[in-house]
Amino acid sequence: NKSNTPLHCLAHSLNPSYYSSSWLNEASNRQPPHQDNEISKERKICLKIIFSNNEEFRTVQVEYAKFSGCLEYFTDSDFISDRGKIDSKHWWLIYGSSTPLLQKFALKLLGQLSFSSCAEKNWSTYSFVHSIKRNKMTPQRAEDLVFVHTNLILSRRSPTYKEGGVRCDVGGDHHDSFEDVGILEVANLSLDEPDMEAVIFTDE
Repeated sequence: NKSNTPLHCLAHSLNPSYYSSSWLNEASNRQPPHQDNEISKERKICLKIIFSNNEEFRTVQVEYAKFSGCLEYFTDSDFISDRGKIDSKHWWLIYGSSTPLLQKFALKLLGQLSFSSCAEKNWSTYSFVHSIKRNKMTPQRAEDLVFVHTNLILSRRSPTYKEGGVRCDVGGDHHDSFEDVGILEVANLSLDEPDMEAVIFTDE
């Protein structure tokens, strides 16, 4: 139930591997997406939002019927056997030309990253900026600091930085905390008010 949104259901419906006999036979309760009532309902909601023009919506519905029901061009034996063997994007590039609207959208949707490491990295940076000692800044200020910190990290990959350009980051990559970084340098980078900085850095 975690990934039970209309968009997730549509992505599930457009992934050819979920129609393959190898996937369906792994468990007795599995069924292809077009035979699942709940997924079909959510898929229709999503398609209706994306293809708001009634003519386009009808066209993409017919295209989905051809794809899911192995009709017309999709009756080819290679189409059926490759569903569980090759990557979904490659499959749509090879076999999706007869359903142009669905092919274009499937490639866009199935090409999205499906892991959370980017978000987790951002949360990690946020916890570095907004700590127990530095907890009185506004959410907007904390967000600005995360933005600046991320861009400093990205700037280190640039040729200018590597060739000895201006380096404005404090501590570098190897610092996980402010403990061994000079207090004045940290204070100069802080976006807090001066009186708040005094409270933070003289607390101990």
